[in-house]
Amino acid sequence: MAISPVSGLLASFQEHYDDLLQFLTRRMSDRQRAADVAQETYLKLVKVDGQAVQVLHARSFIFRVAGNLAIDALRREQRLAASHEDSDGATALACPAPPPEAALLAHERLQILDEALLQLPRNARQALLLNRVEGLTQAQIAQRLGVSESMVAKYIGQALRHCRDWLKHNHD
Repeated sequence: MAISPVSGLLASFQEHYDDLLQFLTRRMSDRQRAADVAQETYLKLVKVDGQAVQVLHARSFIFRVAGNLAIDALRREQRLAASHEDSDGATALACPAPPPEAALLAHERLQILDEALLQLPRNARQALLLNRVEGLTQAQIAQRLGVSESMVAKYIGQALRHCRDWLKHNHD
């Protein structure tokens, strides 16, 4: 009996729920907030399943989705706290621009990443950019490049490893 990708992803969520909740509790510093994010994760996974997206590593995917939702929740809480402080009139408005040093470091890191991307084979570079910048799925990229989805996954993995190694060797 074949398991559909829908039940596979949700089954994986249920199988790893305790580890996920522990992971989110460390991130959120509160078990109740972690449980809320876990619920949001489940709802997001239901939507992903509805789109019939193929997920190669369900556990990693679930933890990535949960981690991103935790970050979003923490940012929302920070913005809410900041807006309450501002409404009290107790704090001065801070400049929204990053400090000059941070902007310079980010610019340097971006240049190093550009160099790394230029060194990649054409298909690997395109696959990574189409996925991370354009937001295309691996199936859409495969169709655009005229290759299999597994080849797209290999291209993206190759590109990510190359960029990581390039940053490590040129930014330390």
